[in-house]
Amino acid sequence: MTTGAVNQQLFEYAMRWQSAAHGGKGRVIDEAARYLGLSRSTLHKEFKNMVFTKRRKRRSDAGTSNLTRDEATTICAVVMEHMRKNNKHLKAFAQAVDECRELGLIKAQRIDPATGEVVMLSTSAIVAGLRLYHMHPKQVQRPAPAISMSSKYPNHCWQIDASRCIMFFLPPDERESHDNGLRFADDTAQYYKNKPANQIKAIRQALWRYVVTDHRSGWVFVDYVTQGETSANLIECLIAAMVHREGEALHGVPNMIMLDPGSANTSAAFKNLCQQLQIRVQVNAVGQPRAKGQVEKSQDLVERNFEAALRTLPADQVRTLEQIRALAARWRRSHNGRAIMRRHGMTRDAAWLHITADQLVVAPAADLMREAATTAPEPRLVNDFLRVSFLGREYDVSHVPNVQNGEKLLICRNVMVAGSAQAIVPGADGHDEYHVLPEVVRDEFGQVGPVIGEAYESHADSPAQKAAKAVELRAMDAQTLEEAQAKRKAKSSFMGGRYDPFVMIDKPVPQPMPRAGTEHAMTQQASQRVLPPLTHIQAAKALKDKFAHWGPRHYQWIVTHYPEGVPADDLATVESALRHAMAPRVLLMSRVA
Repeated sequence: MTTGAVNQQLFEYAMRWQSAAHGGKGRVIDEAARYLGLSRSTLHKEFKNMVFTKRRKRRSDAGTSNLTRDEATTICAVVMEHMRKNNKHLKAFAQAVDECRELGLIKAQRIDPATGEVVMLSTSAIVAGLRLYHMHPKQVQRPAPAISMSSKYPNHCWQIDASRCIMFFLPPDERESHDNGLRFADDTAQYYKNKPANQIKAIRQALWRYVVTDHRSGWVFVDYVTQGETSANLIECLIAAMVHREGEALHGVPNMIMLDPGSANTSAAFKNLCQQLQIRVQVNAVGQPRAKGQVEKSQDLVERNFEAALRTLPADQVRTLEQIRALAARWRRSHNGRAIMRRHGMTRDAAWLHITADQLVVAPAADLMREAATTAPEPRLVNDFLRVSFLGREYDVSHVPNVQNGEKLLICRNVMVAGSAQAIVPGADGHDEYHVLPEVVRDEFGQVGPVIGEAYESHADSPAQKAAKAVELRAMDAQTLEEAQAKRKAKSSFMGGRYDPFVMIDKPVPQPMPRAGTEHAMTQQASQRVLPPLTHIQAAKALKDKFAHWGPRHYQWIVTHYPEGVPADDLATVESALRHAMAPRVLLMSRVA
C-alpha cells in the first residue's frame, strides 16, 4: 500500500508522463522507477488510473468488416472441424486462413481506396470479422439460451441421475464376501488412473450415488449402490424413493420421471415398472444436462455437504454399504427438514407437504413393484365382444379409444389395484396413455350382458365401422345412410356417375423403343446346317426354267465348273455365273446369222 507522499509523487510523475513529447514517456517512467522503486508495469497501471486520458474517437468504419459472411462461415467451419471435445484449437486461425486462400475458398482481402491496391486482410482483422458476424468458435459454441421449467405439484415430476463417487471406493472382501471398508482415491495407488487395468477396477469397486429430486419442492433423495449404473440399481433406487419411510416426507408414485439416455435408464425392466405404475418417462437428449439441472445441482450439494464428511469418520463407521446408506438416510432427514431452499423460502419437507390427497398416489408394496419390473406388457387380441384375456381373466376394453375387434392391444398389470389390468395406447401428444380395464364378471351360468327382451345395448362404432359408413356415403354420393341405402337399392351410378373406370384407356401410350435381340439357338443351328450338293442333273432341272434357250453347252458348263456337284444353297450364284458365260456366244451366233 502506498503512502500519501508516494501518491503525490506518483501523481506528479503521471502528469509529466501525460504531457511528455513523443519518445519522452519512457524516460519519465525510468526516472520514476528509480526514485520510487516500482516496476515499469506497475507505474503504467498507476499512471493510467491517475491521468485523465481523452477518449479515443470511434473509427468511421467501426462495426464493419471487409470479410464477407460467407468467408467467415468457411473459416469458422475449418477451425471448428479441427477442435477437440475440450475446445482446444488444433488448427490456428492463420493456418486455416492460408489454407482456405490457397484452395480458393476465400479471398479475405480489401482494396485500398487511395491506391487501388488489393491488400490481404490480417489474421487479427479476420478474427475481428468473425466476432462481428458471431462466427468466432467461442461464440458458436455457446449454449443455447435456457428456459426455466415449472411443475404443477409435488410428485408431478421427479429427476433421477446417477454419478460415480470418484473420491471413494468400496471394494468387496473376497474372503468374507462383504464390503471391505471405504477407500479414498488419494490414499491408495491401486486406483492410479494412468494404468488402464485400474480403470476397470475403479469402475467396478467405485461407490455410486443415485440422486432423486422432486422438481416442485426440491426434495433431495440420495442412496448409494455398488456395481455401477445398472437397471437393477436404478429400479431399487426408484422403489426406495417411492415407498413410505419413517420420518421422511417424500414418497408416492410420481407422474413423470426425467433422466439421461443411459442404457440402464432405457432398459426394458425399468420401462416395465414405469408402464405398470403409469409413470411417464422422459429421456433427455444426449448432451443436454441443463434439461435436468436441478438434480445435477443436487449431486453437487450431496457431494459437498454429505460425502465430504465421510473421510473424517472412523473406519468402523464406513466399512459397509449398509452403514453408508444409513448415514445418507440420516443426512436426508436433516437436510430436507432443516435447510431453507432459496427458491421458495421453505424447507423441502414443508414445500412437499403442499401435496393434496388426489395428487399423492401411494406406492404399492416393494415386492410387488419388483415383480412388475420383470413382467413386460403383452399384446392381446380383442375379440368380437371387445374383450381381452389376460392372466386367466377377461377384461372389457370397449372404453379404450379407437379400439378395434380383431386387432391387438398392449396389456399389462395394474399394480396399483390388485387383480386389475390396464391397456397402453399411444396418446395424441405421442406419449403413452393408460386405461384401467374392468374385469368381466359372469354369473353362475357363465353369462354376462343385458337380459334378452328387457334391455338392448350396442358398442359405439369402431374405427372400422366409422370408415365403412364414410365409404358407403362417398360411393353412393349420399348425405345420410338412409339415402345411400335407397340409392344402392335403385342401382344408382357409382359416385353419381363421376367415376369412369376406363378413363385411362384412351390416353396416348408412349411407344416402346425397339430393342436389339439375340437369335435363338435353334435359328443359329439352322443357319449353320450344310445341305448336300445337287447332282448335275438336279441342278440342270432347277436352272433350266430360268433360261429362254437351254442347250447341251449349259449342261456341259455345269459339269466342268462343278465336278463335285452344285451347292444347294448357292443356286443364285451359279445361275448368274452361267448366264454370264453363255451371253457372248449367243451374241456372236446372232451376228453370224
